[in-house]
Amino acid sequence: MLSILRPIPRQIARTSLRPFRFSSSIYSYPAISRSLATMASTKKTTKRYPLNVPGLSIPAIGLGTWQSSPGEVGKAVEAALRNGYRHIDTAFGYRNEKEVGQGIKASGVPREEIWLTTKLDNPWHKRVREGLEKSLENLGVEYVDLFLVHWPASIDPERQEENEGKGEVYQDWDFVDTWREMQKLVETGKVKAIGVSNFGIKNLERLLDDPSCKIVPAVNQIELHPGNPSPKLIAYNTAKGIHSSGYSPLGSSDSPLYTNDTIKAIAEAKGKTPQQVLLAWGVQKGWSVLPKSVTESRIKANFELDDWELTEEEVKKIDAIPDRFKVCGDDWLPIKVFFGDDE
Repeated sequence: MLSILRPIPRQIARTSLRPFRFSSSIYSYPAISRSLATMASTKKTTKRYPLNVPGLSIPAIGLGTWQSSPGEVGKAVEAALRNGYRHIDTAFGYRNEKEVGQGIKASGVPREEIWLTTKLDNPWHKRVREGLEKSLENLGVEYVDLFLVHWPASIDPERQEENEGKGEVYQDWDFVDTWREMQKLVETGKVKAIGVSNFGIKNLERLLDDPSCKIVPAVNQIELHPGNPSPKLIAYNTAKGIHSSGYSPLGSSDSPLYTNDTIKAIAEAKGKTPQQVLLAWGVQKGWSVLPKSVTESRIKANFELDDWELTEEEVKKIDAIPDRFKVCGDDWLPIKVFFGDDE
């Protein structure tokens, strides 16, 4: 979900892809050496968080794949898995599920060792089972560990060209109806858990209060970094037994957090990179993080969080960073989904 390089074309922006603010000068995209094919790795993700589904826990660190360029994401997935990652995050709306699946196969890591998340795209809300089947086909797998409603926006696929390319939502269907259908997937054995993404407190309350809601979402994947810490939303998720998972945990490429004095000082004191400090902050706050890179050295560095931690004082200093920004807004959608109820 990170390392963003170019504006999203209008024909792509109406899917579940998230808008962004920053251009890239820090992250480059060299090809990952094919020597990875001969590498053997026994290192595994050690920290996990239990979910509200009995027996399930999600690895604390995952590889995000949003906006990874064609020809790169598969190699990035392969490299991540060979270097110990066991958590891969993708989405139908990222248009890279097939390549993600190829990377999984090329890694040689058994499918059952990998936590795989994908997401239902906005124009598929009335075709939930079909949407899952399409993602499974793309990925080349028989099941996913976590299937999320990508956005609380049920867009009519026949009206995607309307409203200046934003599309129009159904008049007779919304995310509550979508969740009713999502719940039916659990009994198929093709998903281990279901959840949501980009849901604020207002929409979560509406979902959970509806009589048709029999399964509490296992996960709410939201934008989380010191510039968008969302303490009220995190507290709400936790109170309801919903695990928070953070996309854009570095604040995207060219993030102002990389040059923030507090982050820089802590990184220098620890002998770590600003990116590692940002990821450690998220993990120690209790949510899983999904850094994105296609560069092997950064993929490896982002995973090196197990043998050190931030002090309580350092965590508090990062908590106190006053600057606020969002990588992802909702102005590309035909309806508002963020209501400022997360802070």
